Amino acid sequence: MEPVVRDSAEVDAETWDDPVRGRVSFRVLFSQDRTPTAALYTGLTELPPDGWLGLHRHTATEVYHLIEGTGVVVLDGVEHPVAAGSAVFIPGDAEHGIRNTGEGPLRFVYAFPTDSFDDVRYRFSAEE
Repeated sequence: MEPVVRDSAEVDAETWDDPVRGRVSFRVLFSQDRTPTAALYTGLTELPPDGWLGLHRHTATEVYHLIEGTGVVVLDGVEHPVAAGSAVFIPGDAEHGIRNTGEGPLRFVYAFPTDSFDDVRYRFSAEE
């Protein structure tokens, strides 16, 4: 491992746009398969107006920290309004998803206590 500084604007966005995973883009900022880092996989997600991330689970714990916009996060069937400044702790295997309820983008930083993107196995509820 070594110290790394990245500009998120210089990281290519990956996009999901389908009825199961949702309408969302994300930038993987630190992931052992892409950067000389380990022990923490993190990135930046953006949901456009009316965008959403489908209900899903994974064994890894996750956190969200919202930096722009407003939305609703669903945690094990319970809806919670969120806005810039909100922080969300998601235990492993808790069903969760998020949708944008505002007129502009909803942006949040996410983090997993694992080495890389490849360590996280998403299980989408609509596929189970």
